[in-house]
Amino acid sequence: MSQGQISPSFYQPTAQELSQVRDMLISFPQRTPYPWLSQLLGHVLGEGGGKMLRPTLSLLIGKCLGYRAHLHVPMAVAVELLHTATLVHDDAVDDSPLRRGKATLNVLWDRTTSVLVGDYLFSLAAELAANTGNMEVIKLFAATLMNVCNGELQEKSFSHRIDVTREQYFSCIDLKTASLFSAATEAAALLSQAPAGSVQAMKNYGHHLGMAFQVVDDILDFVGEEREMGKPVGSDLLQGTLTLPALLLVERCPGGGPVAALFQGQDAEANLEKAIALIRDSSIIEECYAVAQGFQAQACQSLQVLADSPFRQALLDMADYSVQRQR
Repeated sequence: MSQGQISPSFYQPTAQELSQVRDMLISFPQRTPYPWLSQLLGHVLGEGGGKMLRPTLSLLIGKCLGYRAHLHVPMAVAVELLHTATLVHDDAVDDSPLRRGKATLNVLWDRTTSVLVGDYLFSLAAELAANTGNMEVIKLFAATLMNVCNGELQEKSFSHRIDVTREQYFSCIDLKTASLFSAATEAAALLSQAPAGSVQAMKNYGHHLGMAFQVVDDILDFVGEEREMGKPVGSDLLQGTLTLPALLLVERCPGGGPVAALFQGQDAEANLEKAIALIRDSSIIEECYAVAQGFQAQACQSLQVLADSPFRQALLDMADYSVQRQR
């Protein structure tokens, strides 16, 4: 398939509302009375977030099902804060030097500070969710946080193991990534007071979109460029995480090949380069894209419950983007 980058047209229908979300995110560092905390928050929120996919999802689904600005805008902020908190914690756990092309908190400060900032962001997200007054949304946020933590623990238990199955891999990305996407979509539907069938369909859309997104993320870890990704190529594998491309390579190599050697501490640089080359020079990348496209198709099918509109089209465009993006 073509891996050409497509224009993120899905941002346009809610551009004004998304600007409000960015303004709220940027305001958090300015609102704290503690200069040291303001500096820390400014480092992770100063530009108003990253790709803003999850907030955009919440806004688009709100527009499709019944938009309530006083609820959907804060909810969009909450899901981005939740996502950002998980990234901060990921960087601390993995001791990552870069995130979005700039130094992480644990490099500029230390790991303890990173964990505490992540906790603070979680609390901000929880406060915004609680302020909706919707008990289903509050329970959803609590469940999502538990899912993310379970995913992290599960991934940690699989570290440097070559016996990880596809089912275990999919379970991990469901908990770590897809649960955040589905929280953004389900919460928006709940706040729109949509029928139960529509709420479930939006949850399904978010789940499958998140699964497709993470599979492509894992592909790009092997075929992307460090300048575009903001992190070294093959960084997940180097840290002992077996993602789908590496898992398929292990299945093809007797004894696990260079991945097993890497996990055993044998000449890390040489074995990482060998693993990357083998993955790139085989059909593994195409097979992984086929998996992502399967999730994309299921995401699009979930949108059949929505009436045709520019907002529904934007959700379809986002599903396309999830498998066609380059970073």
